[in-house]
Amino acid sequence: MPPLPSYGYGRERNGPRFGSLIHGQNLRDVIITGHNGTINGQGQTWWTKYQKKALNHTRGPLVQFMWSRDIQISDVTLRDSPFWTLHPYDCQNVTVKNVTILAPLSGAPNTDGIDPDSCENVLIEDSYISVGDDGIAIKSGWDQYGIAYARPSTNILIRNVIVQSMIRCKRLTVSFGLCRLVAGVSIGSEMSGGVSKINVENLLVWNSKRGIRIKTSPGRGGYVRQITYKNITLENVRVGIALKTDYNEHPDERYDPDALPVIEDINFYGIHGHGVRIPVRMYGSKQIPVRNVTFHNMSVGITYKKKHIFQCSFVLGRVIGKIFPTPCMNLDVYEEGRLIRKGTTEKATSENNSDMDYDS
Repeated sequence: MPPLPSYGYGRERNGPRFGSLIHGQNLRDVIITGHNGTINGQGQTWWTKYQKKALNHTRGPLVQFMWSRDIQISDVTLRDSPFWTLHPYDCQNVTVKNVTILAPLSGAPNTDGIDPDSCENVLIEDSYISVGDDGIAIKSGWDQYGIAYARPSTNILIRNVIVQSMIRCKRLTVSFGLCRLVAGVSIGSEMSGGVSKINVENLLVWNSKRGIRIKTSPGRGGYVRQITYKNITLENVRVGIALKTDYNEHPDERYDPDALPVIEDINFYGIHGHGVRIPVRMYGSKQIPVRNVTFHNMSVGITYKKKHIFQCSFVLGRVIGKIFPTPCMNLDVYEEGRLIRKGTTEKATSENNSDMDYDS
């Protein structure tokens, strides 16, 4: 099949891509449902060939719909996808309900659970995901190709979902770049068409590398704004909330390094959990500052004893209510509606950087 238009010449390899087990284009009123029956992608062969660099084309998702609308997927198990598991691309009105998505936690590269990509009006609810990459990853195109395609992902609700997202890898594989840092729910890194109006509610992420994450870089362009996380539970997670602005993976050398994404209006309400090493790690940059971030009521049991485990760099915003652990100095502090402490960005940036944990 031709490469996705918002990804240039191919996501993994230049040129055509392999098709999906279930694929549809320009459809309307699509229903996939069953009494928890299983759709099995037999992914092991694909994973092995990919790791041996024996594939000449980009792998295909297990289920993919393109330029379609009014899609319902419910009461099924999707497992062992060759690549991303469920990939609605430039679709509208997508509902995923009571779905189980499974893949091995190691040795199954890029087996994201659900990847809404340049989609509008999406509901993902009452589902369980345990995979070897991001549980849910919201996307909207890659660098100059996504900017030109100009289809945002917007108005997406994720609620009542349990995610386990962990790649177990040996130190040797890390050194060769074969071990990815994954998250329960991610935005990006391919977000060049823009991502907005995302609501994540009643999410449990357990035994995972990252809880929730936003990732982007110079060259992406686009924006991430109006994002709200509410009632998030983190259990045995290495980094609870992560934001990274130097995810320097590009389709080719023709991207524009001056195409800088805008990140703003990010809200966290009721973040709880235990066994978390770094509750917050938000790294903006001089090029890509993070603006208008709000933390409202947060209590996370920690396992890491270093001083600065609530880490911020080039982040502006506020904390409201009870916050544990102690927030970084960048953020304004409000209690009972009154400003108690004004954030000191320059001091906090240098102070936090002196003790940041860059280990994966």
